Amino acid sequence: MKVTRIFETVIYADDLGAAERFYSDVLGLEKYSGFGVAISFRTDFGVLLIFDPAQAILPGRDVPSHGARGPGHLAFAARGDELAAWREHLAAHGVAIEMEVNWQQGGTSIYFRDPAGNSIELAPPALWGGWVF
Repeated sequence: MKVTRIFETVIYADDLGAAERFYSDVLGLEKYSGFGVAISFRTDFGVLLIFDPAQAILPGRDVPSHGARGPGHLAFAARGDELAAWREHLAAHGVAIEMEVNWQQGGTSIYFRDPAGNSIELAPPALWGGWVF
């Protein structure tokens, strides 16, 4: 047997309200639920969970405690023909682009930070083997 798909991706933010506004207003994700310790957003093929790290690490919850040190990283797929619009959209929301990388295998990634300092990437589908979206 083997797993074939990542179902949940977790990052951490001290201010869940700021995270919710960023992922809703800037990235256009629709909030799925909130349950005190975390908020969740559905994507086409999974769920993004953003946990309060101070609460997620506590023992005795309904799920095992977890956490991370320092900023996390996640990437959303973005086709090359969408990048100019994303640059304008991010600028309109006051989000600075930290770096752009032109990959040897083709395509460009745009990196920026969420309010918690997590590194967010808009990455070309060709980066990891050429998925079609």
